[in-house]
Amino acid sequence: MGATTLITVAPTGAESAKADVPALPVTLDELVQTAKECEAAGAAVVHVHIRDDDARPTLDLGRLRETVRALRDGTGLIVQLSTGGAVTDPYEDRLRVLEAEPDMCSLTCGTVNFGADVFMNPWPFMVELYQRTRELEIVPEFELFDLGQVAALHRLLDKHGLPYGGHVHCDLVMGVPGGMPGDARTLVAAVEALPDGATWSATGVGRTTLPVLFAALSAGGHLRVGMEDTVTFAKGRPVAANAELVERAAAAAALAQRPPMAAADARALLGVKAR
Repeated sequence: MGATTLITVAPTGAESAKADVPALPVTLDELVQTAKECEAAGAAVVHVHIRDDDARPTLDLGRLRETVRALRDGTGLIVQLSTGGAVTDPYEDRLRVLEAEPDMCSLTCGTVNFGADVFMNPWPFMVELYQRTRELEIVPEFELFDLGQVAALHRLLDKHGLPYGGHVHCDLVMGVPGGMPGDARTLVAAVEALPDGATWSATGVGRTTLPVLFAALSAGGHLRVGMEDTVTFAKGRPVAANAELVERAAAAAALAQRPPMAAADARALLGVKAR
């Protein structure tokens, strides 16, 4: 197998309101349809936030289980649940997400200012979440919003060992107001600080989407795109559907001669358990 690019799609998030972004997939049917379109376009992983009947973010365990089942039935994608939820969600609800038995989950390696809010991830919560992922055989993706969080990741691995599956995979979340900027210089600094042998993707939020996408490809990394991170395709043009963001990422990856990675190859790379 030649070099390929792992593409993750984050279709919904917890920040945008459906009223402001009508194309946002918020129902289970919309999410599954979006996932199918994104898989066809080249995605291998879907990073999932869910909404309630009023399209508000929720961590309801029954809904999460139903969502994981539906995505498994309808697609071959690796299902990665967010343990971040919305910035207001309590720690216990965020830990309980793992009981929905996803293939993967996000694990954010520190607290960060998030616009006008604070996304809280204190050390004891990180450790408890990490230990639960190992017990439940769920592969964590380490979300890194700043260089200090890279240091916290090293501390976590030094104290508690490798994750389930034996492989460290990170996502650099760049361009969040309060986190590291979404530019090539910062991306290179973050990548150089990662643990030896780790793989990584990068996410550029908002207008940093394209600079981060091109910097990640040129540095040998993988990609995360989706309407969680940007709702604008080009200046003055809203994103029509998540699939067009995946198609653009896949086209860029192909130009870089690292075409999209198949989900089966991604499972092998990440050490995901067959469920």
